[in-house]
Amino acid sequence: MAWLSLILAGLCEALGVVTINKLNNSRNWQSLLVLILGFGASFVFLAYAMKTLPMGTAYAIWTGIGSAGGALLGIMIYGESKDWRRIACIAVILGAAVGLKLVG
Repeated sequence: MAWLSLILAGLCEALGVVTINKLNNSRNWQSLLVLILGFGASFVFLAYAMKTLPMGTAYAIWTGIGSAGGALLGIMIYGESKDWRRIACIAVILGAAVGLKLVG
């Protein structure tokens, strides 16, 4: 259950990051609410996961999912660059997160 919670925390983090861009483009209370709820849920899920998982592993995977997810959502939603080097770097982030799980 801790791993599922950690994955949800990372996905909520990615949602929060994407919402920051949305809030910068059009300031409205709905975007602000999604931002607060996204980051709030992310911290709640992360805290739950850290009751079982080591702090270093949980934090690294949480930030990896959040940063890779934010980059992928930026590509899909905002038309950011799909350059192969950018995709390769996202794959490295996700591969490192999986590696932490395998060695931990």
